[in-house]
Amino acid sequence: MANWDIKDLEYWDTAIREHVDDFGLDCYDQEFEVCDHGQMLGYMAYHGMPAHYPHWSFGKSYEKTKTLYDHGATGLPYEMVINSDPCLGYLMTDNSLCLQILTIAHVYGHNDFFKNNFTFTSATNASETLSKFKTAADRVRAYTEDPSIGVDKVERILDSAHALSMNCSRNAGIRKLKPEEQRQRAIEMLQPKEDPFEDLSPKEEQVELDLRKVPLEPEEDVLLFIRDHNPHLMAWQQDLLTIVHEESMYFLPQIETKIMNEGWASYWHHKIMNSLDLPQDIYMEFMVRHNQVICPHPGGINPYHVGFRVWHDIEHRFDQMKDEDRDQHDGPRMSGRDKMFEVRESDRDVSFLRRFLTEDLMRDLDIFEFEPKGDNLVVTKVSDEDNWREVKETLLKSTGMSSNPVIKIYDADYGRNRALYLKHEADGRDLHIGYAEKTLGHLHQLWGHRVLLETVMKGKKTLLSYSEHGFDAKLMR
Repeated sequence: MANWDIKDLEYWDTAIREHVDDFGLDCYDQEFEVCDHGQMLGYMAYHGMPAHYPHWSFGKSYEKTKTLYDHGATGLPYEMVINSDPCLGYLMTDNSLCLQILTIAHVYGHNDFFKNNFTFTSATNASETLSKFKTAADRVRAYTEDPSIGVDKVERILDSAHALSMNCSRNAGIRKLKPEEQRQRAIEMLQPKEDPFEDLSPKEEQVELDLRKVPLEPEEDVLLFIRDHNPHLMAWQQDLLTIVHEESMYFLPQIETKIMNEGWASYWHHKIMNSLDLPQDIYMEFMVRHNQVICPHPGGINPYHVGFRVWHDIEHRFDQMKDEDRDQHDGPRMSGRDKMFEVRESDRDVSFLRRFLTEDLMRDLDIFEFEPKGDNLVVTKVSDEDNWREVKETLLKSTGMSSNPVIKIYDADYGRNRALYLKHEADGRDLHIGYAEKTLGHLHQLWGHRVLLETVMKGKKTLLSYSEHGFDAKLMR
């Protein structure tokens, strides 16, 4: 039985809010929902959302997690919080009072990060989050209940949309020109001729040809492009692609800031908990729980651990930095805490680690690189003086969306059969051929015509394709 009641939670929430204000955190209004482990499992399956559209994959996720939990093979998270305004956090009834206090403090750290980090503020409108998810869920259920559509047709579209949802623009802070704006800019490159019979220059001829091309510029947002350019899609199919795309854009900032966000929340729950007048038994349990949260994971990266250490290092280095060094390092003079607040607004994981994961910190964190050799994993590089930069680059390539291949649509009317032509921006990492086959199959399902993907595999230019005859791969000249 839990050793607390609702009044205890209200008391500690009030105390924590006072320290949140004193530390200068800027949060949305905060709400908490108390739930049992069964409800928590359901929220986990639906990515924390109280309302979500139905799909078989969510049921599969629920049953898998429930089975593991029932057999003691996994636990449930201490906290789950939604980027919304008001911000919504979940507290599980089975947690001790110490865990509830720790979770509340941790959630306020996330809340501040959601409200102030540019990846969230440029990609989402937190005040509309819950209503948009509920409205989308209602629309999907209406399609499944429509006799002319039904569950099977809806799930076929959703299966393909889910598989392609992360093939999208990765930086919502960069405004992309609309097709008509792209055309206008291209037209402006064509200077009017004094002599109407004067021949166009080769550059101008190319511009005229480009104006007929679809897309005008390489396109990353695969779902939106198919929605807008496949004339055979019905309105409900277009709507499903829109729903899945909007959901992926909601979760993209969380993928891109996992280390920063968890480290920030861990830093502030540590500061807040140490500022509270906690009873001795609760404080001792807190120290144990905190160390469990931020401990390193052997053979992997614990984002709580790495983020917590980097934020502390930023604070320490800028507080200790001499005036002349601070001027040369990064703009105006500021304290370590001020620097933290600045970085919290402007960075995401890749830039955060590139700028602030130092050689000393990498060595202290014992970050190394390994690869499979037969049935074993073998360490290939460690963060020593000679190799730490290479290890860091490998880490950056697996951080956030950097681990996902960049694939763009180059031509939507390729050849005689209106094929869709895409290119993979190869970076030395080959595509997994099995995943590529399935992905192209989903593209073919949504586009309705042959799909081709240009890539590099084992150093050789390769063309992968999918048509009504299935998958094919061949070397290019």
